[in-house]
Amino acid sequence: MLLRNVLLLFLCLAAAAPSRADDGYRLWLKYDRVANTAERQQVARAAQFVASPGSTPVLRAASAELQRGLSGLLGQAVPVVATAGSRTGGIVLRVDASASPALKAEGYRIFPEKNNLVITGRTDRAVLYGAFALLRQVQTGQPLAGLSLSSSPRINFRLLNHWDNPNGTVERGYAGSSIWKWYELPERLDPRYTDYARANASIGINGVVVNNVNASARYLSAEYIGKVAALAGVLRPYGQRVYLSVFWAAPKVLGGLATADPLDPAVKQWWAAKSDEIYKAIPDFGGFLVKANSEGEPGPQDYNRTHADGANMLAQALGHHDGVVMWRAFVYQAGSKDRFKQAYEEFQPLDGKFDPKVLVQVKNGPIDFMAREPFHPLFGAMPRTPLVLEVQLTQEYLGFATHLVYLGPLIKEVLEADTYAKGPGSTVARVVDGSVDNHALSAIAGVANIGSDRNWTGHPVGQANWYAFGRLAWDHELDPAAIAREWTRMTLTTEPAAVRTITDLLGQSRSIYVRYTMPLGLHHIMGESIHYGPQPWLAKSGRPDWTAVYYHKADSIGLGFDRTATGSNALALYKPEVQKEWGNAQTCPLNYLLWFHHVPWTQKLSTGRTLWNELATRYYTGADSVLWLQKQWLAARPALDPALYADVAARLQTQRKEALWWRDACVLYFQSIAKQPIPAPFAPPTRSLADIKQLVQLYQLK
Repeated sequence: MLLRNVLLLFLCLAAAAPSRADDGYRLWLKYDRVANTAERQQVARAAQFVASPGSTPVLRAASAELQRGLSGLLGQAVPVVATAGSRTGGIVLRVDASASPALKAEGYRIFPEKNNLVITGRTDRAVLYGAFALLRQVQTGQPLAGLSLSSSPRINFRLLNHWDNPNGTVERGYAGSSIWKWYELPERLDPRYTDYARANASIGINGVVVNNVNASARYLSAEYIGKVAALAGVLRPYGQRVYLSVFWAAPKVLGGLATADPLDPAVKQWWAAKSDEIYKAIPDFGGFLVKANSEGEPGPQDYNRTHADGANMLAQALGHHDGVVMWRAFVYQAGSKDRFKQAYEEFQPLDGKFDPKVLVQVKNGPIDFMAREPFHPLFGAMPRTPLVLEVQLTQEYLGFATHLVYLGPLIKEVLEADTYAKGPGSTVARVVDGSVDNHALSAIAGVANIGSDRNWTGHPVGQANWYAFGRLAWDHELDPAAIAREWTRMTLTTEPAAVRTITDLLGQSRSIYVRYTMPLGLHHIMGESIHYGPQPWLAKSGRPDWTAVYYHKADSIGLGFDRTATGSNALALYKPEVQKEWGNAQTCPLNYLLWFHHVPWTQKLSTGRTLWNELATRYYTGADSVLWLQKQWLAARPALDPALYADVAARLQTQRKEALWWRDACVLYFQSIAKQPIPAPFAPPTRSLADIKQLVQLYQLK
């Protein structure tokens, strides 16, 4: 009797205890019970069961996800059956190889049939993506009655690039250590790998480069091939293939060869044998990602060979295997008068010389993931070569995991940029998806912001960048605001006013960050080495193009890098229509003004202010806009999980402090050169430039 009473008391206390705080682990796949009774009943009528043949691991994953998701959303069990038979009112999964030719291999269709909802496609992967699309409909409160959806990915290869190292660190990672526990693999598979795969599949990501582009040769050893094969086994049921970044000198380091010359027969043979070894362990291996002859990495130029020589050798080493080579165009050398031009100068002359299995991977802008960059001039300049768009989700230059910056607008901005390669409408998106030049291969890559932190991304709102990348990779015509709204409803709250408030906050966050850090086209003026905080006065470093003064060119006359014909002439790398838009300092969009022009401090801009006054105004209003972010977040507080609210609120406090740091550092430094007063109504900073420089020095201490 005593034991029974103790158990009853325990159960009562457990029932009365508050629910566990949201730690962010479930991402946008929370599947909490739908609060609205009418909505829940409507879903229950349409989802009484899931009928799936379960004939492949991918179909089993799809049916298990539907069961898991619908059971949670409805608060009641939803059974999985092998066939619907005469039953109605359920979800039917069906692979149909003869489905509409308009659907690509991964494209899905959802439609009503005999009081059931059918999810179909030409492959099991298509059905998997359709299952997640249906769950998204429910999570975002969309009706299921008469639902008819059809969607195909616009880009073939939609990849996350992990910059993870074998020792567990993550280069430019701000969310803890690597999620890959190499020392436990292959014997132990962390359950987190499966949840990672589920999250990727839910937004259409179908490939994962598991290691850093600054690669260790160790990943090509038999030991690590076995570890990667174990990861591939987890990702495969969720439609994802694994890829490896490779160290160019691996034939010397691992194979004991005297050279890594891509034209050397022994080197070719080594790579061919290594490819066979990998495919024997991982039959659906995706291929290689290569960083070569960049930032000190070895490459074919060490042997007076071209990037095409190196890439083509690897492509040929893949032989009959179904894989690709993605060769990064991020290259620059010391001594250049304008780093902006180097990738173009090395790669554009090689257009048409790459093997059909090679794609050239190009960063969104010509420098390095700045808060705002003009689109890279290689887009639209290599019509005979498929190009991969590479964007960065980890916030290397965007305040790490401290600042709230939603990257949907940044990614969309570059996708919508018109290259004019074949007339108006030749956008970067259409270059990348292959439609401008009729390429069969197409790819997009996001440098992952994922780590071992419980909430995956450090900053809880960083999850929105992972989510937005996947959604735009699947369909680049989606609206970033609509994506933000989806993510908010699935991740944070379904309360309508709070959803509107947070969606607005997300939409404005990137432009606010730009205003208080690098407005008007300023770039690369962040802290040395760790790339954190402001350091516009940096004039000495390991090489000139690692300094800030190399880029902003501030002097007594004005500010900005002249890239017109009177300067470096980098503007000439673009089509005439783009040159016309950006080539005149009087009409150049202000967001790109200092990217292309050295503008006098006293020149009046389209805003009616002088350059100096506009610069100061943007720094001051940008820093003050962080107060607006805080106000928006506070307004949504009643609808948010308390722990999650407090986490972001604390980070916003830090963001406000650091926005003032950026403002004071840049305004005071540029004022010391411009010799102009702080414009009304703004008050001069209360600390001196010397104070700010001392603060920055503390961040550089090791």
